[in-house]
Amino acid sequence: MLKIIGYVIKDLLRNRWTLFYFLFYLLVGFAILIFSGDFSKSMVSFLQIILILTPLIGTLFGVMYYYNSRDFIELLLAQPIRRRDVFIGQWLGVSISLGTSLVLGLGIPFLWYFAQYEVAGDQFVLLLLLGFALGTIFTGLSMAVSVSTDNKIRGFGYALVLWLLMAVVYDGFLLLALIAFRDYPLEKFALIATMFNPIDLARITILLKLDISALMGYTGAVFREFLGSTLGMITASFVLMLWVLLPFALITFIAKKRDF
Repeated sequence: MLKIIGYVIKDLLRNRWTLFYFLFYLLVGFAILIFSGDFSKSMVSFLQIILILTPLIGTLFGVMYYYNSRDFIELLLAQPIRRRDVFIGQWLGVSISLGTSLVLGLGIPFLWYFAQYEVAGDQFVLLLLLGFALGTIFTGLSMAVSVSTDNKIRGFGYALVLWLLMAVVYDGFLLLALIAFRDYPLEKFALIATMFNPIDLARITILLKLDISALMGYTGAVFREFLGSTLGMITASFVLMLWVLLPFALITFIAKKRDF
């Protein structure tokens, strides 16, 4: 598995899209920090970018890399290698490559900014960790979808629908449910429902750390009221780690059942 991870990372380092991904975050990071004029506002801007773009890019890269390397996968499967190692190795290789591009792309502007103004770095480090986690989750989920079907168009469609559900539709349905049943106690329902969406968990975790009550929304306020800022952040982070493990279980299960 380690050899497969190393090969995937080297392969993606030669990929121009990975370089473009790094340069995009590098330029955006410098632009936001230079023109925002306030570090708290910059953190909110970074948060919005990471919550939308990082899962989307992870989804697209996961699907594209799987289907573009089908011949290589078939060659590996013909060797005395466990199927799980092949697919998990590819998932981790893509995730580490994209995560490194994200961390370096936003980390370099932050180090430059930190050297001049000495702002608190723990919040930014948490933001990068959450971005890395979201990229890993959606790369794994998209690969699990891809492994389950040989049809490339169908695989792309399912993966994009999954991202769209998590990034946009889920919050809309949750909001409608909260409005429709507003006469009933919905705090526990909102708390549990939020845990089924890793993007919401990442948003709540960083907002609890930033303590920006105006941007927390209903679910963020519920986390803070029931669990407190510290316990709420720990709970959200723990559930997010469970989400990171979910693609591992899905890919392992599908790879064992599929007839390649």
